[in-house]
Amino acid sequence: MTSAVTLGELAADKTNFLDLADYSDFARRFADFRADGGLQAEVVARGTPQYRFFQYTSDAAYQFTRPVNVNLLYDADAIDDAAILFQGAMDRAVAGEEPTADERRVVSRYVYTLQQSIGAALDALPAGRSNNARKVNGDLFERLIQLVIQRVGVSCRSGVLRVPVRDDDGNELLKMSYQHDLIMEAEGEIRIIGSVKTSSKDRMAKVFVDQFLYSRLTETDTPHIAVFLNDVQRAGTQPNFRTTQTFLRGTFKGFTLKLNPLAGVYYADILPVMQTDPLLAEHIHTLDKLIFDDLSTLLTREGLPTAIVDVDEEPANN
Repeated sequence: MTSAVTLGELAADKTNFLDLADYSDFARRFADFRADGGLQAEVVARGTPQYRFFQYTSDAAYQFTRPVNVNLLYDADAIDDAAILFQGAMDRAVAGEEPTADERRVVSRYVYTLQQSIGAALDALPAGRSNNARKVNGDLFERLIQLVIQRVGVSCRSGVLRVPVRDDDGNELLKMSYQHDLIMEAEGEIRIIGSVKTSSKDRMAKVFVDQFLYSRLTETDTPHIAVFLNDVQRAGTQPNFRTTQTFLRGTFKGFTLKLNPLAGVYYADILPVMQTDPLLAEHIHTLDKLIFDDLSTLLTREGLPTAIVDVDEEPANN
């Protein structure tokens, strides 16, 4: 059986994740590792029993993973069927057909499974490598979302937008550079700009401010979106592990109401409050809404001025 550290080393090498098949293959390996008894234990989070902390055996120094939502994570018995259903859902989106309820559900669950398998595996690496592991995890999530969007036929890349700053007479004074995780185009024009992060912690405000400055500088209303994996983290000590939320509800509401609402915010693991609070529910959704509903709507908006900017394309997280 593959060891936890070996899985962690595989996850740390970004060249192992170049297409969706690579992500799927790794998630299957992690599911098999879990099913074959590779874990020392699974500790249930106090108060939120859908979350568990996987504990590795001695080969990974009995370390614990981040909280994993086992209601979303496909296990070894279900992951192959989920992969087939996910590909069918992607085909449905390409065709512009109405998805089934199962096809909608599989989008967030499968993306969550692909990414959290990587994140949990990275948690098996020594503590001294945690900072680099966090960066790798974020880079691979960005790449995963790009691949999913490309899979449904949308031109999507990361890059740096160089936006001209002009004086009152229209003379260019300088260019401001903005790095963006998602730059989506249609008919040669930038139609959607997006940010992809594993959580919104310390990052939500930047997305709103970027949209505000970009709109002011370009005198356009280019839609900005944000995609997050989840907003939970581990708290407490063994054996009393629990989860806490990293989502700042007041910050999100303040920027939405007083600065500018984003065109869409999407989660793979959405928090209950995001579905019960009326304002949050209006603006925050699961990933299937982006794939099946909002991408086509935002890409085909008519009468939307297009910014004249330079795009310096970057290789996606190499």
